[in-house]
Amino acid sequence: MDERGLNRVVEFMTEQKLVMATAESCTAGLIVSELVSIPGTGQLLDSGLVVYSPEAKQRYLDIDDALFEQYSLTSEVIARAMAQGALNNTHATVTLANTGVAGPSAGDDGTPVGTVCFAWAFRFDSGDVVLSETCRFDGDRNEVRMAAAHYSLNRISHYHQQASQSTQAS
Repeated sequence: MDERGLNRVVEFMTEQKLVMATAESCTAGLIVSELVSIPGTGQLLDSGLVVYSPEAKQRYLDIDDALFEQYSLTSEVIARAMAQGALNNTHATVTLANTGVAGPSAGDDGTPVGTVCFAWAFRFDSGDVVLSETCRFDGDRNEVRMAAAHYSLNRISHYHQQASQSTQAS
């Protein structure tokens, strides 16, 4: 994602009056770093959490220990819980969360390098909507992390539209 792409994200967030928080595992703060590389984005950001360990995810995002026993750390279930936890513990109206395996080797459970699970949570007056997906990126560790950060930012408008439509249908 180039500066033009980041500017489109910033414009969309500004138009929609979105304030972001992140719960980043795989990207380790790159989402926030990329967003704030555009001048004037301070009003769009509530906070950015880097939560690598299950203990940090529990402590800062209130994720139930049972989820870690039942699901892989690299799963959409964990990503969704991270996004919801960030939404519940901040003043954000949109949260981005990710968990994955950037490399250099596969995850403890055999999850392939480059696998990243994402979640986007949106807060509307009518309630919260959490959407998720899993992607696989090529490249070395840092290329995977940067691709994941850009991907999550680039998908905000897509998932905001989906979330908005689902609240209108309810």
